[in-house]
Amino acid sequence: MPELAVLAEVIRSGFVESVHYGSAVGLDPSGRAEVTLGRVDAPVLPRSSAKPFQALACLVAGAALAGRRLAIAAGSHTGEDFHVGLVRELLADYGLTTGALACPPSWPEDRPTMEELIRQGAGVSRERMNCSGKHAAMLAACVANGWDVAGYLSPEHPLQLRVRSVTEELAEEKTAHVVVDGCGAPLFGCSLTGLARAARALVVAAPGSGPRQVADAMRAYPEYVGGTGHQNTELMRALPGAVAKGGAEGVLVVALESGHAAAVKVIDGSPRATTAIALAVLRLMGCDVTSAGAFEHVDVLGGGVPVGRIVTRTA
Repeated sequence: MPELAVLAEVIRSGFVESVHYGSAVGLDPSGRAEVTLGRVDAPVLPRSSAKPFQALACLVAGAALAGRRLAIAAGSHTGEDFHVGLVRELLADYGLTTGALACPPSWPEDRPTMEELIRQGAGVSRERMNCSGKHAAMLAACVANGWDVAGYLSPEHPLQLRVRSVTEELAEEKTAHVVVDGCGAPLFGCSLTGLARAARALVVAAPGSGPRQVADAMRAYPEYVGGTGHQNTELMRALPGAVAKGGAEGVLVVALESGHAAAVKVIDGSPRATTAIALAVLRLMGCDVTSAGAFEHVDVLGGGVPVGRIVTRTA
């Protein structure tokens, strides 16, 4: 993989057991690419890292989203009861029930919640799926505009055309590819640099503007962006003013209050090193991420105890 960079090595008892290849980009406060590793201008699928932009599209389309509602629209929640309660509340305000959600039924990602549901004899449900907050926001935007609700996941639906337009504006580039995401929603591909630009645009936007509202909601309510113990949630708590959003298949974007931003794509799809890699990129640009130091140290276990670690290779 000559065009890709070695981003991290998994070292077990002094032996390099695995290597994570991929691409990473770091933008300075002006938006200039200061760190480039691998194919930063090649198309990637941002997966759930695109949710903040999808939430912004719903907001500007007229959905009444603010605070916790806007945060869960931009997040990948872990399916806890407080998440599900908010999704149901948002839908009810627009005359809808969870039956309108078109995301697939799922167990919650939060293990204690899943175990409690099993004890109760409950099964999978659409509202427990990590994307249900985004889907509820999309449905709210449709009702607010009188758009067809049943077909809201079509790439040609007015809402999805708005999502595409907003994403292209933030990323400062045209859509590279259109696919169906894991939740069934259209997903608009962009370059890794475009993903970093889009996240940076949220944090540097003028106070009160739509993009800034999304960033502020995510920062104020990080537990709705992820959930109890979720890495995105805890990273934002460790880095006040930061916006962090991961996606499936090894994608992560982090934007700091300073205007610095880092985006990562690990080509094997593993997320285990993405946070450490993003922080290493931010460090290369001189950002102080000391408060998030715990995320830079990823242990490799043997017999339940550390016998090595994942080492980033971004220098």
